[in-house]
Amino acid sequence: MNPKRLVKALLFPHLAIMILLVPTATVLLVGSMVLIGTKSIISYISYVVAAYTLTVWCFKLPSFIHCIKTFKNNNKYTRIWQDNPRLRVNVSLYTSLAWNALYGFFQLCLGFYHRTFWFFSLGAYYICLGAMRFFLVRHTKKYAPGERLQTELVKYRACGWVFLLMNLTLSLITFFMVYWNRTFEHHMITAITMAAYTFTALTTAIVNVVKYRKYKSPVFSASKAIRLAAALVSMLTLESTMLTTFNRGTMTPLEQKWLLGATGGTISVCIILTAIYMIVVSTRKLNTLKSEVKNGEQ
Repeated sequence: MNPKRLVKALLFPHLAIMILLVPTATVLLVGSMVLIGTKSIISYISYVVAAYTLTVWCFKLPSFIHCIKTFKNNNKYTRIWQDNPRLRVNVSLYTSLAWNALYGFFQLCLGFYHRTFWFFSLGAYYICLGAMRFFLVRHTKKYAPGERLQTELVKYRACGWVFLLMNLTLSLITFFMVYWNRTFEHHMITAITMAAYTFTALTTAIVNVVKYRKYKSPVFSASKAIRLAAALVSMLTLESTMLTTFNRGTMTPLEQKWLLGATGGTISVCIILTAIYMIVVSTRKLNTLKSEVKNGEQ
């Protein structure tokens, strides 16, 4: 066989083979880590298969992106979704509202069952996020972005004040992590999955905060700030999980407490600064609108 054709066949296999490689590599990796051990021959084979699977999918990625773009441009439903930011925000708010309500209620039930303020704190935090999203979705389902600018600014400022109050809950969560060493140890696969989810959520939240500024809608900006706050708290919980799961004597308990305290303090400061920014900017713009109305009446 021609060497070039062989290399092409290896790097660009048939789509059916690529799809088959994904569950095969997953089963081999999980089986070697959980059942067999990381130093067996099967483990080394699973590493090679996983690396090969990742390589061929990376080479195929540009063509997939091109196909997705073509589909988005030619399908009327995807065009509606792409051209309607209000629809996207509403779907995001409704989905996040349902998730926050269920997760917050679940944490409260755990708090009553275990009789610990740790779960009460988490439950209160996510219920507050859900309440803020409900507060915003009542506006976005009735009005287009910028249609009621003054009302949006009032809601934007209210979310800033709620962020300041929620910071108390975040302080309690950090306190339980640091003072009482309230952490959880998960399996390695679970911790890696949590890390992938958390980093994806944080990256998406940061991108959306910047992306939705162009619509100049305070309600849209507030919804994305809420998502960013949720991602930051997930990052704090992830750090605690990773330290407990992967620490094998490399860090002392005191060093772990200092690291968690520093991360929790940094996140708390970020949320406080975000809240102050939301309050100051909305108040300034509201005063400007009131001045313009008075000048117009005169």
